[in-house]
Amino acid sequence: MSARGRILIVDDERSMQEFLEIFLRSEGYEAVTAGDVETARAHLDHDDFDVVITDIQMPGGSGIDLLRDVQSHAQGDSETVVIVMTAFASTETAIAAMKEGAYDYITKPFKVDAIRIILEKAIEKKALSSENRRLRTELSRGKRARGLIGTSRPMQGVVDMISQVAGTKANVLVSGESGTGKEIVARAIHDGSDRRDAPFVAVNCGAIPENLLESELFGHVKGAFTGAVVSKPGLFEAAESGTVFLDEIGELTLPLQVKLLRVIQERTFRRVGGTGDLRFDARLVAATNRRLEDEVAAGRFREDLYYRLNVIEVEIPPLRDRREDVPLLVTHFIEKFALDHGAEPGQVSEAAMEKLVEYDYPGNVRELENVIERAVALSRDGRIDVDVLPPTVVRARATPVAERIPEEGVQLDDLLADFERSLLLEALEQCGGVKKRAAQRLGVSFRSFRYRLEKLGLDRGDD
Repeated sequence: MSARGRILIVDDERSMQEFLEIFLRSEGYEAVTAGDVETARAHLDHDDFDVVITDIQMPGGSGIDLLRDVQSHAQGDSETVVIVMTAFASTETAIAAMKEGAYDYITKPFKVDAIRIILEKAIEKKALSSENRRLRTELSRGKRARGLIGTSRPMQGVVDMISQVAGTKANVLVSGESGTGKEIVARAIHDGSDRRDAPFVAVNCGAIPENLLESELFGHVKGAFTGAVVSKPGLFEAAESGTVFLDEIGELTLPLQVKLLRVIQERTFRRVGGTGDLRFDARLVAATNRRLEDEVAAGRFREDLYYRLNVIEVEIPPLRDRREDVPLLVTHFIEKFALDHGAEPGQVSEAAMEKLVEYDYPGNVRELENVIERAVALSRDGRIDVDVLPPTVVRARATPVAERIPEEGVQLDDLLADFERSLLLEALEQCGGVKKRAAQRLGVSFRSFRYRLEKLGLDRGDD
């Protein structure tokens, strides 16, 4: 079984090196020792360590110097955590180390239980920091195509479809549940087209009163109705040479559907109360959370308009069907809200991330965004744990393995082990054997995933 982590012990007292080395190896860690700062630097230059435990006072350099070296050379996925030891129960020394970036400190003489707890938390911090760094790197490398965040197969299918249709002139229908990001998809289509430098005009057909919507879309002339004291251009004119995004198109009344069909067919429209035709030169992207086929069958939506709008359909999957994207979205929203509050992005505990991945999100990405905004606001130390998640998320449970216990009973440990084994193998198969991706799909850290494989005898070696 592989080590729980690699620890570098730096102390000029040989007895302290030996004590910590024996203790850490008994706890399942790989331990390397150094008697001075220069030797420690040589180890750090050639090897990666999860944690450095260093004395403060040593000949030839201090633990603070070594701490600065670790921080200045951190790169890539390196998130080495530093714990300092001091024989002087000095608050000033501890504060100085913490200000320089030390994770924690230990005052000699110390108890092994205290070391055990601090080290376990340090290893967890290292794993979370590395995972957050990896996710941020994926975002910066373009995994977030035109504002769309997700590396899952369903989302990559959406991104591929956008890239294919953006350069065409065809009308596009974007379908999906509320909160899935239909406007983001519409903007991505606009940004990828040759109309990108012209306006993108969004209209929520369900948010504007019926008696005002026609005027908003087409404009009106002076005196067309009570209150029309001046002529006013509509949104179709404002979108000249650009893109009109008609959100919730299923909310259009039948009379307005007839007028929209005329615009599409003749590429002209009239202002309310006007007599002259105006040229319409914009692309139409419509969106709906309804099944327009059912609306057509019920007589609430014109079939000819449906086919005019639905030249190409882009269907956005609900968040529950792409759970592997949740950690990426969580990282994005944490960074967004931390920036809004002028704070450093916090970290998410493994337990909290498991809850976030497990939840079904009836409100989709919009609901997840609200959950993270709430969590960031309630977090006291920047760390997001289960206690700052909404009760609906905390109470979420996975689909049960069985609906009831048979009369002959079950072997619970064997049942749970079999279930865990099947999930691990399925995740590996779906991710082509790549353990890091499989761990992300199951919402656990890579370290936890590898440990579970080893526990069940499924380890196939490193990726």
